[in-house]
Amino acid sequence: MAHSSLVFNELRLKEELCDAVIRVQNEDFHIHRVILSGYSEYFRSLFTRWSHPTDRVYEILQVSPDIMRVIIEFAYVGSEEVNHQNVEELYIACDFFKVTGLMDACLRFMGEHLSKENCIDIWQLTETFICPTLNSDAFHFIVQHFTEVCASSEFLKLSVQQLLKLIETDQLLAKDERTVFEAILRWIDHSPEERTTYISRILPNIRLALMTPDYFMKKVRNNKMVMCNIECQDTVKTAETLLNDGIVSSLGIYHPLARPRLPSSILFAIGGWIRNDIAVATNVIEAYDICTDRWVYVTDTQDAPRSNQGAVFLNGSLYCVGGHDGVEPLSSVQRFDLTTHTWHQVAPMKTQRCCVSITVLNGRIYAIGGYDIQSRLSTAECYDPETDQWMEIAPMHERRSQVSCTTFQGKVYICGGYSGKEYLSSAEYYSPETNHWTLIAPMSTSRCGLGVVAFEEQIYAVGGNSGGTRLTSAEAYNPRTNCWHRVTSMQSPRSNFGIEVVDGRLFVIGGFNGFTNISKVESYDVNTGEWSEVRRMGIPRSGLSCCVVSGLTNMADYAAPRDSCLSHTYLDLPV
Repeated sequence: MAHSSLVFNELRLKEELCDAVIRVQNEDFHIHRVILSGYSEYFRSLFTRWSHPTDRVYEILQVSPDIMRVIIEFAYVGSEEVNHQNVEELYIACDFFKVTGLMDACLRFMGEHLSKENCIDIWQLTETFICPTLNSDAFHFIVQHFTEVCASSEFLKLSVQQLLKLIETDQLLAKDERTVFEAILRWIDHSPEERTTYISRILPNIRLALMTPDYFMKKVRNNKMVMCNIECQDTVKTAETLLNDGIVSSLGIYHPLARPRLPSSILFAIGGWIRNDIAVATNVIEAYDICTDRWVYVTDTQDAPRSNQGAVFLNGSLYCVGGHDGVEPLSSVQRFDLTTHTWHQVAPMKTQRCCVSITVLNGRIYAIGGYDIQSRLSTAECYDPETDQWMEIAPMHERRSQVSCTTFQGKVYICGGYSGKEYLSSAEYYSPETNHWTLIAPMSTSRCGLGVVAFEEQIYAVGGNSGGTRLTSAEAYNPRTNCWHRVTSMQSPRSNFGIEVVDGRLFVIGGFNGFTNISKVESYDVNTGEWSEVRRMGIPRSGLSCCVVSGLTNMADYAAPRDSCLSHTYLDLPV
């Protein structure tokens, strides 16, 4: 803080050399006109153009004394006394008085503290005062947390125009359209005399044909408010036709009443080997949209094709780590910015690693094991994106390549792999707090090229190669009991495939079945204990890497088109 600021503030507090008084609700603030004029266009005009030079007392009616005190202290000493209680009132006052510096501080505070309790207030405030960036952020927060937000009292304050803007967007995340419909009924019941008439405008924006037939018939078609509205009946008949004809599963997804909303998460499949006979890698990325059961071609502009790399999602970017380019193992790391669609080189690993295992824990990327062309590795390292540096960590007990790892309850679990001499059944976990690896109970089966993922409070080890035989079997580890148990086997044998959890289901993607690379994809439902095939990838491949991205404001860039434009989407592939 400049010495002169301290001096002026001390004079203000002592009411010395002050040449004006700001009076707010009978509370007087002695000030120096030149100080406030330097921070506020309003006060500069008030003192120089809107009043007489002999005026000394200026009564302000627009704010409370507490808010005026914060504005004055900001002008004198730069103090930003912004909190949850005063931020909205303070922002409105700063906009009125043109105190831009403090207004910016209010916007920053609101953006950093968006919550389910205040997001609607902030959205409405930034619409009125035209703050496009924060308004967009607040809107995105609402639609991303719609299930919780629609249960709040603030939701009931929305205007019909604001409500329509929310429910018509594909970005709205709700467990199902039943949630949306019931939120609408709650909003109407808050003021039925005024809002009942809006039902004909609202209903066409609910994806009625995505509801279960039973719920649609009992809760929507037979709703008294809907039955009494002729326009609603036309909408209901159209939805009923879509449901009865089964059009939703094909091109019916482009009908407004059957159009799937954007998924909360998208599965990426990256790179891999596309030839069985020679080492030919690809740089193609495909994205799986679970809401439409479709794969989308994303990009092939990565610097170079690679396979057997690791891929993770961190801080809005996709990282591709290590791997093999068809000539040699790689230490390079590339970051794909999912907002700008651009690739960037970041710091390389300390060691070349193909067939490496990658995961994220506490904001850092861990690269474990792999193959450096001379030997299988027990070494591991971690990457800090803030410093763009890799750091070696403690080595594992075993050398492991063609292995997979996952994180669970603050630890990194790694299972199986190939040591250079044998296929492994051993497993261990790493604790960042102690920089130490601990062996756990071994799997029942030796597995190389397996998939490992944390799912439903357990560690799943799926498929792989047991020494020439590709496996369909799977087992799960309970960290509380240190025991493995068998779970339902996959339908197709595979090794060197991708594995991820999306929307509460476990997915296995591609791989090698012992004869050829495959594009087959299966998902596992833990509630039924059953595997089922879903839409295949566009390209059969093994040695691919997969990761799940979420929370993007531009999720539509990576999802299947919601209109009739079919470009970049593999719609004709069989299940």
